[in-house]
Amino acid sequence: MRGRIGWSAALIASVFALGVAGCGGDGDEAAATTEPAADGPITIGWAHDSSGQMAPFDGPALAAAKIRVDQINEQGGVDGRDLQIETCDTQNNEPARARVCATTLLEDGADIVFVTCDVDFATPVVQETISQGTLAIAPCIGTDQMGPKRFGEQGKLAFSFGNVAQDEGSAMAEFAWEQGWRSAALATNTVIVYFQNVVQAFEARFTELGGEIVARETYATGADNVDAAVSRLNAAEADVVVTSTAFGELPALVSGLRALGDETPILNSWAGDGTYWVTDNPPVTNYYAVTYASVFGDDPSDEVRELIDALTQAGAQPGTGGFLAGAGAIDGVVEAIRRADGSTEGDALASELEQFEDVETVSGNVNFSPELHSVFGREYRVIEIQQNKGKYLGAVTAKTVPEI
Repeated sequence: MRGRIGWSAALIASVFALGVAGCGGDGDEAAATTEPAADGPITIGWAHDSSGQMAPFDGPALAAAKIRVDQINEQGGVDGRDLQIETCDTQNNEPARARVCATTLLEDGADIVFVTCDVDFATPVVQETISQGTLAIAPCIGTDQMGPKRFGEQGKLAFSFGNVAQDEGSAMAEFAWEQGWRSAALATNTVIVYFQNVVQAFEARFTELGGEIVARETYATGADNVDAAVSRLNAAEADVVVTSTAFGELPALVSGLRALGDETPILNSWAGDGTYWVTDNPPVTNYYAVTYASVFGDDPSDEVRELIDALTQAGAQPGTGGFLAGAGAIDGVVEAIRRADGSTEGDALASELEQFEDVETVSGNVNFSPELHSVFGREYRVIEIQQNKGKYLGAVTAKTVPEI
């Protein structure tokens, strides 16, 4: 990453877990080609869900971002200007409350607004933010809808540092093929677009490689129909069961199959990372997920392990690798501001982000395009769970981004 700031050796041993990161003083005024860069701190407004369905994803990303902001400020900020994060709780992403958060953050001077990690839940905040000409960033939304596809012309101002589902599903197919799995049963959770798109992308790439889809089942969070899908999947003759799911349906699907004596490998997206959800009877075996980082002490990156240590010291030990996208999003935004000569104006930053090609962040290399405003081309960690214990298995990268 051009001009990237390095991590300190101590990595903020005294960092706070939940406080607002970094308050700024006056910095040196930077020359700008689009608008004069202001003195004082650069304010990131963060609309997050602290207690609802998205809290397990939003909370770790926010905690990691706060640590990264503090580290950047210790290194001199962005051209002499500190970063600071101001938060607003969307309270389970209730739409009216989410809009209030967006309005409040913008009125309080947010230069950029971060949103929750699902595009459907994030929409009220995104719409309000981009309508004001301000950049909207998600740390880990995983669909191609965080951009013009959903939000039209103003969607140029919406980006996610999450992996676009097409890329993630394609990487899962590459891993399955490498494992020698030649037939797959698909188990699609239809509750959100991301879950659906991952499985669709897996199918597109897997069949392109020569694989066969032998069953297609659907279920939905809150619909009380996962058990029926499990029964039908158990009857399928497949080398691997492929899904993208989280919430209560994740243990129901995995443990349901294992309780029936079905030991077919199960492959999930980053939504199914971690071991916080596993059941003791039966224990989880032959389970795999692709994600950003291993939280099991064996991630291959020194930077990532140091960040996990800092989060743990701060009382915010991550349960999944998704936390890393929060820190990576901060890296990316800082790089965009620098490339825009210090400007935080939405159009200027969006233009720079669309040109990102293998931009280095702590969460891996980031690519965007005018069409795809979520990350593609990132190297994924593959996590294996056997007898409820997780470990880093290896890395995989999508070779193509299929159209779905």
